[in-house]
Amino acid sequence: MAVPLIGLSMKIIPCYFWRIREADHQALERLADMVLGDLVKLRPMEPSDAEALWRWNHDPDVMRWMDDGYAQPLAQVRKRMEERPRNAYGDVLLGIEILTDAQLIGLVRLRDAEPETGCAELDIYLGEKEYWGHGYATDAMRTICRYGFEKMRLHKITLTVVTENHAAHHVYQKVGFVNEGRLRQVFRRDGQWYDMFTMGLLEGELRC
Repeated sequence: MAVPLIGLSMKIIPCYFWRIREADHQALERLADMVLGDLVKLRPMEPSDAEALWRWNHDPDVMRWMDDGYAQPLAQVRKRMEERPRNAYGDVLLGIEILTDAQLIGLVRLRDAEPETGCAELDIYLGEKEYWGHGYATDAMRTICRYGFEKMRLHKITLTVVTENHAAHHVYQKVGFVNEGRLRQVFRRDGQWYDMFTMGLLEGELRC
């Protein structure tokens, strides 16, 4: 998360700094009209998306290689969506829609962004299984990474992926992410422990 400017006098901070930060927040509020890819559109998640999110989170195929936590009732998911703070620099959550028919098929998130380091972590998944393998995840990855580098002025985006999740690993490599490390036995599924890759993408490495 962004570190507050503690202990600095307001008098020594140039006024243009605040105008720049205000412009950043205004840009984030206009994400629905701005974050467009070739196949998908990324737009802020709405409370009305709660049912789709609940359904995806209870689909064992969708959650196969993800931390599914504990089951929650639909009402709790809807409440969480209603109370979620609006998108800001440190946490941007977006739904993935198909450009041609506005069908919501998944979500993507840039979180823990810090302007001091220019780094953020990325999460993504497609919940509508009939759209797997058609290039939508790849386009969503390129689109959110491009936004992070160009609009948020990030220098690096990182993620983790279970080593056995070959489809996701292939997509990440396809857009330019490289393996930077291996976390041993940190993900458990069906009584078995799996390793995870840590992957990173630097500004200028994104593959179109």
